[in-house]
Amino acid sequence: MARNHDPKRKKSNKAMKENFLAWLFVSPAMLGFILFMFWPLAYTFYLSFFKWNMVSPTKTMVGLKNYIALFKDPETIQIFSNTLLYLVILVILNFLVPYILAFVNTFVIKKFKSLYKSLIFMPSLISLVVGAIVLQWIFNPVSGPVSAVLSQVGITMPTWSKTKGLVIFVISLVAVYKAFGYNFLVLLSGVSSVPDELIEAARLEKTPNRKIFTKIVVPLTSSSAVYILIMSIVQGLQYVFTPIKVLTQGGPNNASSNIIYRGYQEAFTFYNTGRSSALSVITMLIFLILLYIEFKYVERGVYYEN
Repeated sequence: MARNHDPKRKKSNKAMKENFLAWLFVSPAMLGFILFMFWPLAYTFYLSFFKWNMVSPTKTMVGLKNYIALFKDPETIQIFSNTLLYLVILVILNFLVPYILAFVNTFVIKKFKSLYKSLIFMPSLISLVVGAIVLQWIFNPVSGPVSAVLSQVGITMPTWSKTKGLVIFVISLVAVYKAFGYNFLVLLSGVSSVPDELIEAARLEKTPNRKIFTKIVVPLTSSSAVYILIMSIVQGLQYVFTPIKVLTQGGPNNASSNIIYRGYQEAFTFYNTGRSSALSVITMLIFLILLYIEFKYVERGVYYEN
């Protein structure tokens, strides 16, 4: 009987060793996630129910008052509107435009493809702070190049940092140049995987490039497109923080602020940690809702080659 159980025991011991090794290899990543993601998230959620200024040794329990105060504050509505406008601009400029350029570079133009790829990607190497300062000079209403060009046709360049709407567009451009090249290369790799035979067959039938793009390329590259769409939304909220901080500090009158920068302001400018934490939790919920919509509706039409 003992001999019959030996193989099972050996298999059990081997399985235990493999499980131990698996957990051993995964544990550094798990520890990193716990320390730098799950624990800060849980503590932020905890702080959202307190009134605290990060200096006082005691915290005052206020329940849901921080959340209620946020939704009653008219500035919060403006900040959410600003955030939505940022996302719309960045999805257009960081997703649709590089998608079209990837198609043009692969199937429309015939020469200098590598040169165009390099030129499009190069701005991504510049830091956000440097890019913000360069954009500030380019759009300077007195001595900037854009102002000089507009003055030649009799148009006066407005002070963009004090013009509602325009300030969001200019700040978005800083985030656009930083992410545009990377998004372009990812989409280009997806578009390049489309079989040339399909494109040639469509051209033999005199199909215009617009229909080739929408009817052939987009369905076959939807997996790359969904990834870049999600990244454009995430980067749209993250990358604009630096130019806001460097150029406008959320002004004029919160016209350029977004939910990320507002959360920073509440915590480190106004020392209202509870309200900042509540805004951070709401931001996380927005991300979860966007992910749910993406997985429920967008992923249904995604094509995976394998």
